[in-house]
Amino acid sequence: MTTLHTIVLVVHVLIGAMIVGLVLVQRGKGADAGAGFGAGASGTVFGARGSANFLSRSTGVLALLFFCTSLGLAYLGTQREVPKSLLDAAEPTQVPTQVPVLPALPGNPGQGQPAGQPVGQQGG
Repeated sequence: MTTLHTIVLVVHVLIGAMIVGLVLVQRGKGADAGAGFGAGASGTVFGARGSANFLSRSTGVLALLFFCTSLGLAYLGTQREVPKSLLDAAEPTQVPTQVPVLPALPGNPGQGQPAGQPVGQQGG
Protein backbone atom coordinates (compact mmCIF):
# COMPACT_ATOMS: atom_id res chain seq x y z
CA MET A 1 0.00 0.00 0.00
CA THR A 2 1.33 3.41 -0.85
CA THR A 3 1.56 6.18 1.72
CA LEU A 4 -1.12 8.25 -0.02
CA HIS A 5 -3.49 5.28 -0.09
CA THR A 6 -2.95 4.73 3.65
CA ILE A 7 -3.56 8.40 4.48
CA VAL A 8 -6.77 8.56 2.44
CA LEU A 9 -7.97 5.32 4.05
CA VAL A 10 -7.37 6.66 7.58
CA VAL A 11 -9.16 9.93 6.74
CA HIS A 12 -12.04 7.93 5.24
CA VAL A 13 -12.48 5.87 8.42
CA LEU A 14 -12.32 8.98 10.63
CA ILE A 15 -14.92 10.78 8.52
CA GLY A 16 -17.19 7.73 8.71
CA ALA A 17 -16.89 7.69 12.51
CA MET A 18 -17.67 11.42 12.70
CA ILE A 19 -20.76 10.96 10.52
CA VAL A 20 -22.02 8.24 12.83
CA GLY A 21 -21.40 10.48 15.85
CA LEU A 22 -23.19 13.46 14.32
CA VAL A 23 -26.19 11.40 13.31
CA LEU A 24 -26.49 9.99 16.83
CA VAL A 25 -26.28 13.48 18.39
CA GLN A 26 -29.07 14.90 16.23
CA ARG A 27 -32.64 14.86 17.42
CA GLY A 28 -35.53 13.51 15.41
CA LYS A 29 -38.24 15.60 13.73
CA GLY A 30 -40.69 14.94 16.56
CA ALA A 31 -38.45 16.70 19.09
CA ASP A 32 -38.94 20.05 17.34
CA ALA A 33 -42.49 20.41 18.67
CA GLY A 34 -41.21 20.84 22.23
CA ALA A 35 -38.73 23.52 21.18
CA GLY A 36 -41.53 25.65 19.76
CA PHE A 37 -43.09 26.02 23.22
CA GLY A 38 -39.85 27.08 24.88
CA ALA A 39 -38.69 23.72 26.19
CA GLY A 40 -35.36 25.14 27.31
CA ALA A 41 -33.69 24.95 23.93
CA SER A 42 -33.54 28.75 23.57
CA GLY A 43 -30.83 28.91 26.23
CA THR A 44 -28.39 26.68 24.37
CA VAL A 45 -25.30 27.83 22.49
CA PHE A 46 -26.90 27.56 19.05
CA GLY A 47 -30.37 28.81 19.98
CA ALA A 48 -33.68 27.05 19.39
CA ARG A 49 -33.01 26.13 15.73
CA GLY A 50 -29.28 26.78 15.43
CA SER A 51 -28.04 23.35 16.47
CA ALA A 52 -30.26 21.58 13.96
CA ASN A 53 -28.91 23.68 11.09
CA PHE A 54 -25.32 23.35 12.27
CA LEU A 55 -25.50 19.60 12.79
CA SER A 56 -27.32 18.92 9.53
CA ARG A 57 -24.88 21.09 7.57
CA SER A 58 -21.94 19.41 9.26
CA THR A 59 -23.39 16.01 8.40
CA GLY A 60 -23.82 17.11 4.79
CA VAL A 61 -20.24 18.36 4.55
CA LEU A 62 -18.89 15.15 6.09
CA ALA A 63 -21.03 13.08 3.72
CA LEU A 64 -19.55 15.00 0.77
CA LEU A 65 -16.03 14.39 2.09
CA PHE A 66 -16.89 10.71 2.61
CA PHE A 67 -17.96 10.36 -1.03
CA CYS A 68 -14.81 12.15 -2.20
CA THR A 69 -12.55 9.88 -0.18
CA SER A 70 -14.50 6.86 -1.46
CA LEU A 71 -13.85 7.93 -5.04
CA GLY A 72 -10.21 8.63 -4.19
CA LEU A 73 -9.78 5.17 -2.68
CA ALA A 74 -11.38 3.59 -5.74
CA TYR A 75 -9.01 5.48 -8.03
CA LEU A 76 -5.95 4.70 -5.93
CA GLY A 77 -6.97 1.04 -5.76
CA THR A 78 -6.99 0.75 -9.54
CA GLN A 79 -3.60 2.49 -9.90
CA ARG A 80 -1.70 0.12 -7.62
CA GLU A 81 0.83 -2.10 -9.30
CA VAL A 82 0.36 -5.84 -8.95
CA PRO A 83 3.11 -7.21 -6.69
CA LYS A 84 5.67 -9.36 -8.45
CA SER A 85 6.14 -12.86 -7.16
CA LEU A 86 9.31 -14.86 -7.41
CA LEU A 87 7.23 -17.92 -8.23
CA ASP A 88 5.74 -16.21 -11.29
CA ALA A 89 9.20 -15.26 -12.58
CA ALA A 90 10.57 -18.83 -12.49
CA GLU A 91 10.01 -20.99 -15.52
CA PRO A 92 7.95 -24.10 -14.85
CA THR A 93 9.91 -27.34 -14.81
CA GLN A 94 8.78 -30.41 -16.69
CA VAL A 95 7.41 -33.11 -14.40
CA PRO A 96 7.90 -36.66 -15.71
CA THR A 97 4.60 -38.17 -16.69
CA GLN A 98 5.71 -41.79 -16.44
CA VAL A 99 6.84 -43.55 -13.29
CA PRO A 100 10.39 -44.87 -13.71
CA VAL A 101 10.75 -48.65 -13.65
CA LEU A 102 13.47 -50.13 -11.44
CA PRO A 103 15.91 -52.41 -13.22
CA ALA A 104 15.53 -56.12 -12.62
CA LEU A 105 17.98 -57.43 -10.06
CA PRO A 106 18.93 -61.08 -9.91
CA GLY A 107 17.04 -62.88 -7.17
CA ASN A 108 14.58 -60.00 -6.66
CA PRO A 109 11.03 -61.39 -6.48
CA GLY A 110 9.52 -58.08 -7.58
CA GLN A 111 11.28 -57.67 -10.91
CA GLY A 112 10.14 -54.73 -12.96
CA GLN A 113 8.21 -53.01 -10.14
CA PRO A 114 7.47 -49.31 -10.53
CA ALA A 115 9.34 -47.08 -8.09
CA GLY A 116 7.50 -46.47 -4.83
CA GLN A 117 5.44 -49.66 -5.01
CA PRO A 118 6.06 -52.30 -2.31
CA VAL A 119 7.74 -55.50 -3.34
CA GLY A 120 5.32 -58.38 -3.75
CA GLN A 121 2.54 -56.36 -5.39
CA GLN A 122 2.24 -56.51 -9.13
CA GLY A 123 1.64 -53.25 -10.95
CA GLY A 124 -1.55 -52.88 -12.86
